[in-house]
Amino acid sequence: MQTRLSVAQARRLISGALTGAGTSAGNARYFTEAILDTELSGLEGHGFYWLQYYCEHLISGKVDGKAKPAVKMVTPTAIRVDARRGFAHPAIEAGFRKLVPAARKYGIAGLAVHGSYNAATLGYHTGVLAREGLLAFGFTNATPAIAPVGGKKPVIGTNPLSMAVPGRKGKVAFLVDQSSSHVPWTAVKLASEEKRKIPLGWALDADGNPTTDPDAGLAGSMAPAGGHKGFGQGLIVEIMCAAMTGSCLGPQMGSFTENDGRPIGCGQFFVALDPRKFSGGLFDGQVKTLVKSITAQEGARMPNSRREGNIKRLKKEGLPIDRALLEKLRGFCA
Repeated sequence: MQTRLSVAQARRLISGALTGAGTSAGNARYFTEAILDTELSGLEGHGFYWLQYYCEHLISGKVDGKAKPAVKMVTPTAIRVDARRGFAHPAIEAGFRKLVPAARKYGIAGLAVHGSYNAATLGYHTGVLAREGLLAFGFTNATPAIAPVGGKKPVIGTNPLSMAVPGRKGKVAFLVDQSSSHVPWTAVKLASEEKRKIPLGWALDADGNPTTDPDAGLAGSMAPAGGHKGFGQGLIVEIMCAAMTGSCLGPQMGSFTENDGRPIGCGQFFVALDPRKFSGGLFDGQVKTLVKSITAQEGARMPNSRREGNIKRLKKEGLPIDRALLEKLRGFCA
């Protein structure tokens, strides 16, 4: 049974649950907007659904909701943030306050977030940078879910990467946000909870065989997107997030779901570039031509266009949420 929330109601619910479970108001602000944007984008299973885990992890001590990120300017263009066992969002927000002006001044800058927590929808963060007029790349790693090609034991997470392209007047021209697996891990987890089969190609069982059983898939591994290419993408993300930030490799992380009090310890990395410094004034025109070459084709669409359509629709219709989950989240509110 579902009900719907207005944007204002959803924002109050998210913020209230986070702060009620132990997050400081300052740390909850950017995090709340990210979760709200995820739900408005129609990414069901990534917003309200994960909020229950965030709150449970606050209570169990797995994450410190009041942690104050420590920002260090290693060089004028290299920024490092220690999340201090806190949420990724306030650490990323603090880092962006240094990353944006550095990229504008020098043309390019990088941000490493160390010892962090689930960054949730990665495209939200790169979108923030694109609205500042910067071409943004983002990476975040996760607990093991994908086995190497020819292997059976997962060693890397679904490890998404994102690129957000700035448009004119503070808008995003388009945005790519994709995991290294064929589908997000949450899709298989939800299928397991709802006791329904999954399509072949989503996951592999413990013996490395394709399966329609979500429980077998969770016990085995996620299928990489595009076979060896998806695993290769995941390796790129692992290097950017574990090696470059000095955070945990997938097998070294705490669980994303268990309330075991053990920190996750993953990492995020962002690169921001100022197109005005590199393109000789041609960036906007080239992006416009590229987008037109795609959208002019009947039936073709740009990455993220479906999310943008969902945002417009759900702002009017309201955000759907399962009543049982709604009551659970209300229980965390102060």
